[in-house]
Amino acid sequence: MRFSSLRERVFRLKNLPAGELSTPLRRCLSTFDITLLGVGHMIGAGIYVLTGSVVRNTAGPSIVISFLLAGFASLLSALCYAEFGARFPKAGSAYTYAYVGVGELWAFVIGWNIVLEHMLGAAAVARSWSGYLDSLLGNVISNSTIARTGHFHETSSFFGDYPDLLAFLLIVLVAFFVALGSKVSTNFNSFLTILNIGVVIIVVFYGITFADFSLWSGVDEKGDSSKLSSERRKHSAERVANNVPGSTP
Repeated sequence: MRFSSLRERVFRLKNLPAGELSTPLRRCLSTFDITLLGVGHMIGAGIYVLTGSVVRNTAGPSIVISFLLAGFASLLSALCYAEFGARFPKAGSAYTYAYVGVGELWAFVIGWNIVLEHMLGAAAVARSWSGYLDSLLGNVISNSTIARTGHFHETSSFFGDYPDLLAFLLIVLVAFFVALGSKVSTNFNSFLTILNIGVVIIVVFYGITFADFSLWSGVDEKGDSSKLSSERRKHSAERVANNVPGSTP
């Protein structure tokens, strides 16, 4: 009896009557804003950080197909979220959708996993951004910081080489824009997303001028007949998709 009661509580679904679908929150985002919000969530720092590693170590020229597969998976995820958002216009994102669809326990797990995902994602993106800026400035930031604090890895391998204050300030800046309200933070996100898309387009078309299509075939160090094997495409697509936050919002 107790087990049955516990099971009912763990797997109980949340009912959302028509009267509960209304919200006191002001709807201030347009379709354009929401679209750029989704695109900005999908096209992040991973597309810059991961591409070179996957091309060199795993996929080779089949990175093109890997990105197509990862993009298709992200598109399916976006369509699912669009449908959930239209059917259940309540705050809570995946937590609410899981609570309605699969039960309270899984909603609890998914909700906290999303919190963890965004925390780690924000830290990784901020660290990547500060690293690129530091590299453009000739490692001035890292060298000056290390000169004052020393190398952290000399005392513990758990930490990085030095405290990345620039990454911390970047997260504080983003948190400030979010605290100003959804419309202000969305406008800021739309500007960065358009800028990001423009950079990607420029890099793609500029990179095409240096492409050597004769390198798109051949054997690797193991004697495989082609770098465009299905296993490598699948593995690379998984790596790309797992590093695209929008594939699991």
